[in-house]
Amino acid sequence: MSLSILILGLSVTSSWGNGHATTYRGLMRELVRRGHRVTFLERDMPWYADNRDLPKPPYGRTMLYSSVDELRRRWSATVTAADVIILGSFVPDGAEIARWLIARSRGLTAFYDIDTPVTMTRLEKGDADYISLDLVPQFDLYLSFTGGPTLSRLERDFGARVARPLYCSADTEIYKPLHHPLKWDLGYIGTYSADRQPTLEELLITPLRGLPKLKGVVAGPQYPDDLSWPRNVRRIEHLPPDRHRAFYAAQRFTLNVTRRDMVRAGFSPSIRLFEAAATGTPIISDWWQGLDQFFTPGEEILVAKSSKDVVRALRDMGEEQRKSIAERARARVLAGHTAAHRALELERYIREAAQHRRERRLQTRLAGAAATRPVVP
Repeated sequence: MSLSILILGLSVTSSWGNGHATTYRGLMRELVRRGHRVTFLERDMPWYADNRDLPKPPYGRTMLYSSVDELRRRWSATVTAADVIILGSFVPDGAEIARWLIARSRGLTAFYDIDTPVTMTRLEKGDADYISLDLVPQFDLYLSFTGGPTLSRLERDFGARVARPLYCSADTEIYKPLHHPLKWDLGYIGTYSADRQPTLEELLITPLRGLPKLKGVVAGPQYPDDLSWPRNVRRIEHLPPDRHRAFYAAQRFTLNVTRRDMVRAGFSPSIRLFEAAATGTPIISDWWQGLDQFFTPGEEILVAKSSKDVVRALRDMGEEQRKSIAERARARVLAGHTAAHRALELERYIREAAQHRRERRLQTRLAGAAATRPVVP
């Protein structure tokens, strides 16, 4: 069945400083391929306007709005007509927009939390401006980048009606093997984060300081100017998605580092995990609960708890073993972690949420009928 799907997300036109855009791009494309009509509404923010690497996505319809007032004025009819409305995390003025969407919508409403552990922490502190505790139970569906016990907690402690995992994924039309000369022994891509930096220091900077003949690279924006980098580590400020494939292909190993909140929650795979694996680059990752549900340690991914583990891989691992790890990881992604898989999962969750909604309405009607039924003496 073809659905009219409206998505209001942080960004789809710019991947600068966020991991949302590539997720939305792959999901939109695959939903359109499956016959759905998809509209994406994005707040026109200056930092994305200056760094748009896909200003006009070639699937569905993408439109910009400058304020909540403009959103209400121009898109009310679209909201009312949509079969499914998905509001993403970190959308500016998201809580205000959510109340408007829920009030106007006739179809299903979903919240897509690409930052679930961060959101839960902020909800508990009361400082989330893109969602609030009273709004969580009002959505028909809560989609989460984090799985495992977090899903039960969302339903039990936060009142989510239906919480389901919709993890990030690899867009395999972009992320695929490329025969490319190796430039670096170890690389990393990610926006600067203070809570991630100590792990990056331990698992990339320290090993490469001790192995000065090897070469490393770190790509991503917002790193402080006063950070000290070894001479054998190159810095790249921003790397748009169309250069990611060549970037991964030029590394002997690539490093995955997880945000602290995601480590605590577990079951929070980074999009970089799936993208790197899809390109056939072997991954060294920090450990978090649930990682082994996505990749088998030692066979499909290397887990490092200290710089010594990284040094051991860089210095001692043979080429045949390195390539076999990468091949098995790529096979794992192709079997279950592509954008096409996520589109199918979303369709299934929509059906589940619709069934839950019908059951709720039936129970409400039955309860109302029982309350008005006259008592026979």
